[in-house]
Parts: sequence; structure tokens; C-alpha cells
Amino acid sequence: MRTRARTFVTRARRLIPSGDVEAAERAVREAVTALDKAAQKGALHPNNASRRKSRIMRQLQQAKQAAAESPSGQAE
Repeated sequence: MRTRARTFVTRARRLIPSGDVEAAERAVREAVTALDKAAQKGALHPNNASRRKSRIMRQLQQAKQAAAESPSGQAE
């Protein structure tokens, strides 16, 4: 469970700066689910899972804001 959660978090962190917002959002959702399951089963401490979820969601939000502010990030 812990390895699976770590894999999904790593995948999300790699996709966030890539600029593909939809893929990054999907990866973050998968990571959050994996972290929740690991915490529920006792593989991770609940505070640890919460901290990781908070960090990847904050990174995703910052990437979305950066994409919205940059002129090349908007579709014409």
C-alpha cells in the first residue's frame, strides 16, 4: 500500500509541471485515493497522508494559476 501511494504521488508530481492540467488532475486524484487507502489500512500515519495530499494539491493549484496567468497558457 505504501509503495503504491508513493508511486502515484511521484507520478502526480512529475505531471504537474508538464502543463497538461487534465492529466495532472487525474494523477492527483489517484494519488489522494491511494494515500487515503494506505492511511485507512494503517500503512501510513493519517497525518502523513494528509500532509502529502495537501502538498500535491497545493502544487497543482499553483501550476493551474501559473498556466492561467501566462499568455501562452491560454487557448485562443
